[in-house]
Amino acid sequence: MTEKQVYEVVRQCKGYEIRRYAPHLVAEVTIEAGFERAGMAAFGRLVSFINGANRTQTRMAMTAPVIQSPAARDNQHVVAFVLPADTNAADVPQPTDASVTVRALDSENAAVLKFSGRWTFNSFEKHRMRLETALKRDGIEAIGPARYARFDPPWTPWFMRHNEVVIPV
Repeated sequence: MTEKQVYEVVRQCKGYEIRRYAPHLVAEVTIEAGFERAGMAAFGRLVSFINGANRTQTRMAMTAPVIQSPAARDNQHVVAFVLPADTNAADVPQPTDASVTVRALDSENAAVLKFSGRWTFNSFEKHRMRLETALKRDGIEAIGPARYARFDPPWTPWFMRHNEVVIPV
């Protein structure tokens, strides 16, 4: 069973939930590509890193979700793997691919809307807007951009895929 990112549900709301994510490490790549192509372009680099393309040739377990966020420039996206929860920052090997970076993220609260379906920009935007509308309705302020979390491998039928829109609050 694939390890999932650690969090605690703080509050159930109508149509979404507020979670408290534990501090964690991510391996990430910034890709210059459109939304739908960015995930595929980054995936191979990240898989190589966790499969031993690092200075110590250490293998790490695959976890879920794969996270995609907008980057600073237009047409750029940051795609990240959450590293296993028991991974210590001091023990993470240096990637051999300079485009892969590892960073520690603090705990955060985030609003999360779960949905199934295809990994498309239109699907993400539809669910992002639905979550933003619900947050406004409930008087909850977003404090960062939305990110997209994918939990299933590409061979999972589209109607069985577990996806999430995550917005820091």
